Amino acid sequence: MEIITHTWHWSISGFLIGMVMLMLIYFGKTFGMSSNMRSLCSMTGVGKYVPFFNWDWKSQRWNLAVVFGAMLGGFVAVHFLSDSSNVAINPNTSALLSTFGIEAPNGSLAPKSMFGTEAFQSPKMIFILLIGGILIGFGSRYAGGCTSGHAISGLSNLQLPSLKAVIGFFVGGLIMAHFIFPLLF
Repeated sequence: MEIITHTWHWSISGFLIGMVMLMLIYFGKTFGMSSNMRSLCSMTGVGKYVPFFNWDWKSQRWNLAVVFGAMLGGFVAVHFLSDSSNVAINPNTSALLSTFGIEAPNGSLAPKSMFGTEAFQSPKMIFILLIGGILIGFGSRYAGGCTSGHAISGLSNLQLPSLKAVIGFFVGGLIMAHFIFPLLF
């Protein structure tokens, strides 16, 4: 079990992702998580009112299995395969977070005050989560896909728009981490 519960080396994970991408390219499929939201909305019949959602979602049924598999895999990983001893955060990062009033995750993947049930006790955090969700939805629609779709699928297909999107994601993350985050907290 130790091989499953501990972090895998990047070369193993990268190789496995590469093999999955080669299989998807071979079968003429593209990968992305945000496109599933379009499928889910199309399934409800919203396409009668919004033309963007009027499309054949059944052609992307296989991609919905990826979403449900990711949710199931995340649940299994957290509840049955997690080992908090392998989640190590740089002490400088923990010290910096404490200056913003954010506790160290202490073996979990994220601070509970930001991503646990404690976040719903603060109107400020609820507002930040709502605005963040709206911006993520707008950004993935504006960029024509999400980070996984562009960075994994688009770059493996050598698509120039995906390279531009990934550069934008990276620059946006740097701006958020160094300039906007300190203003919010």
